[in-house]
Amino acid sequence: QVTLVESGGGSVSTGGSLRLSCAASNFPYSNNCMAWFRQAPEKEREAVAVIHTGTERTDYSDSVKDRFTISLDKPYTPDNTDNTVFLQMNDLKPEDTAMYYCAALSGRVFCPRNTDEYTYWARGTQVTVSS
Repeated sequence: QVTLVESGGGSVSTGGSLRLSCAASNFPYSNNCMAWFRQAPEKEREAVAVIHTGTERTDYSDSVKDRFTISLDKPYTPDNTDNTVFLQMNDLKPEDTAMYYCAALSGRVFCPRNTDEYTYWARGTQVTVSS
């Protein structure tokens, strides 16, 4: 059973930084996608950043490009079924306030940004940015 466990949310002032972590266990396939989504109150869940665990190719939403960085703790290998994905968030703005969710998907060459395509989800961690 794949499990995703997040950590690192919290409250910061505008311009501050936070680093989110998501530990993925029992994730055995080589073509994997890991992603961070967020959902603000009364808004739809949106993809913030995605990364392919094999190629480490990344994709970002325009609203966070050049401020957020998604990365893996180590490259994928066949012997390794545990990975941690990070989301480094710099120059945070009040509009970044949301519940942030880690998600994962197996068996893809290219990582989508559609919520419906992701199979595994963590419970979410709150990020609050005050002005």
